[in-house]
Amino acid sequence: MKYAVRRILALIITMIMVSFLAFAAFHMISGDPAQAILGTNATPEMLERLRHEMGLDQPFIVQYFRWFTGFFTGNLGISYSYRQPVADLIMPKLKVTLLMVMISFVIIVLCSLPLGLRAAQKSGGRLDWVRTTFQQLCMAVPAFFLSILVSYLFGIILKWFTPGDFPKIEHNLIGVMRYLFFAAVCIAIPRIAMTVRMLKSTIIQEMEKDYVRTAISRGNDRAEVLKKHVLKNSLVPTITMLGQTMAEIVGGSIVVEQVFGIPGMGRFLVASISNRDYPVVEALVVILAFWVILSGTVADLINQKIDPRLRLGGRA
Repeated sequence: MKYAVRRILALIITMIMVSFLAFAAFHMISGDPAQAILGTNATPEMLERLRHEMGLDQPFIVQYFRWFTGFFTGNLGISYSYRQPVADLIMPKLKVTLLMVMISFVIIVLCSLPLGLRAAQKSGGRLDWVRTTFQQLCMAVPAFFLSILVSYLFGIILKWFTPGDFPKIEHNLIGVMRYLFFAAVCIAIPRIAMTVRMLKSTIIQEMEKDYVRTAISRGNDRAEVLKKHVLKNSLVPTITMLGQTMAEIVGGSIVVEQVFGIPGMGRFLVASISNRDYPVVEALVVILAFWVILSGTVADLINQKIDPRLRLGGRA
């Protein structure tokens, strides 16, 4: 319990530091937000009034705490480009990206664990080199190239979905999930190959340990020992890798969203950077940082539940 509390406190402290750095960086480079919002035709009185309403006439530290508290209440400022609240612009796109990330992650977990276990059991067999070569191929192919192939094959030829015709998530959730499934597969394939390779090598190393040899020499079935004991001990590095994968999926989704025409957070981030819409970019940077830190924290908490030695190490 103390270990979990320490990890959560570390998450909160890290988020405060990241948000402060992001706010300070964009505060220095964004120029005059009031001028950016009102445009060049604004009078000095209008600019002064808006600066006061936005709190820009306050000291920097006051502005930061105002923005930081507003971040958790949904008040993320006003977009320079759209003249709308940043939260209203981000939330629909955040829902789409998170749904695609969750679908992709479920595919990775459901495919990686049985394939990794199977690859470890059949290691050294006649077809092992075929599996290894196929894994290398899957890891080498970029997600954007897979996206092009999947869009052409399943969208244009087979017509299982219409590329670029993304349905409204409020009106057709099933259609959205079906559309996102193809994009999620493109994100998942390289990461499935990496996770299978990691799990396979970890299981093989674990099978060489003394407790496994002892269990097998006492007449226990090799497959049962593998599933009941070896697999559990091999999951710690794999879960750590899955935590990193969970964080990387969001970054990998940016290009995939462009190819599939998905109105997600990654695509919106690229457009906001191009338009120098700093309030939007600032909010998205902090959200992405929070997602990365949260993924690592969850992976650590799961690992210390699986392996109590990690929990003891955290108390030392």
